[in-house]
Amino acid sequence: MSRKVKVAMVIPPALDMDQMWCPNMPIGLAYLAAVLEKAGYELALIDCPALKINHKMLRTKLASFEPDVVGITSITPIIKSTLLAAQIAKETCPNALVVLGGPHATFMDNQILSENPAVDVIVRGEGEQTTLDLLQKFFSSGNLHEVEGITFRKNGDIIRTPNRPFIQNLDELPYPAYHYFDLNKYQFFGKNVLPILTSRGCPFQCAYCVSSRMVGKGFRARDPNRVVDELEWLRDVQGAGAFSFYDDAFTYDQKRAIKICEEIKKRNIGVPWDCQTRVDQISKEVLVKMKAADCQLVSFGAESGCQKILDAVNKRTTIELNEKAVKMAKDIGLSVAMSVIIGYPGETVKSLEQTFSFIRRTKPDYVYLCLATPYPGTALRSALEDLGWPMSTDWSHYDMQTQVFKNPLLPVDLVETRREFYNSFYSWSYILRQYLKGTFYSKSMVRTALNDRVWRTKVLRQFFVNFRKLRVQLQPYT
Repeated sequence: MSRKVKVAMVIPPALDMDQMWCPNMPIGLAYLAAVLEKAGYELALIDCPALKINHKMLRTKLASFEPDVVGITSITPIIKSTLLAAQIAKETCPNALVVLGGPHATFMDNQILSENPAVDVIVRGEGEQTTLDLLQKFFSSGNLHEVEGITFRKNGDIIRTPNRPFIQNLDELPYPAYHYFDLNKYQFFGKNVLPILTSRGCPFQCAYCVSSRMVGKGFRARDPNRVVDELEWLRDVQGAGAFSFYDDAFTYDQKRAIKICEEIKKRNIGVPWDCQTRVDQISKEVLVKMKAADCQLVSFGAESGCQKILDAVNKRTTIELNEKAVKMAKDIGLSVAMSVIIGYPGETVKSLEQTFSFIRRTKPDYVYLCLATPYPGTALRSALEDLGWPMSTDWSHYDMQTQVFKNPLLPVDLVETRREFYNSFYSWSYILRQYLKGTFYSKSMVRTALNDRVWRTKVLRQFFVNFRKLRVQLQPYT
């Protein structure tokens, strides 16, 4: 092909306006765009939720761009929209290669290709090198058997090539191509809150999460100086007013985390930030360094106040470690966000009360209460299949806010339980306490809680859906 190959990269339209409230910057897609741009491809990035584009408008945009390749993200709650977008792409651009990536397609590749003729290829797992290799092979030899990490259809058969090794030197990747996005569409209460990814890989295999299967069990980290170089670039070039570290566990290597914080302080970056990490991967030293480097919020995946449930989800932590971590961070002056799962197999009314008692006892600043959700690729889904417990077949319900399976040991309405908890936790006294803190994150939470209490909108729960990021936001096409 003598001209540049044109690639349209699509985040499909939201299923309803609630999902369009506060879109996250898709860092995985931005990384992929940077790699393809560097290789000489002509790109169009279409983030439908951010741009408030529906499927009809997507058809018009694709027809105008006339892409040779259409890549579409696939996360479980919006897979119906993803597949409709694929159908539209094939109808609008019949000669284009339609590619799906992301966690849902990775773990449901055979089913998707069997049932959806509009989808040509699925990129599994970490996508930058796989997608680049796919495009190079497709437009040269056409031999897709040579491309590691893909699943495709040929002569009626579904071919699954071997997994591709993960990228070992993350410093070789270019900065995310944020210039393809209107950053004003991703503002949070007046600030550009931009993500940064300083490591990939999760050595832990929590039963509700697919991160270790998507980006590997081995911890791969970027050089601290290059990390802070990017923070400067985000602040000075992209206009970031806050940073969000998307690492699964920012402090997994505490010495490296301390070096990053010291370099942030040395260069006087002066921008607030948040991160998530594990309760067993912190110390007073690293938290003090984080606070000194303008970290305002640390998020812990506490998950439960019952040791039996922690063991069931393979968290490899304890209630005591959870309590110690929250207290240590709060004593140092950091705000603490906590994610908690309810309704996991083995959950009872007693264990549920233990969890609520734990939350009341530790007094985190923010709590996201999610319902156990058996995403494809998780050990939780396999466990439910082994138990013979029926699960919802409506993927749009897999949003961590809807009960998608019944726990016979827990005869309560978990959605109502969750609502009652939020009403009690995010009280008027809570709003006053957070307002008096005066930080960017506390003020943001005050405004979010006020919206929920005064107008009864759904923005509170959506804030936490966005904040948690489902971990899948790390992946290309997401």
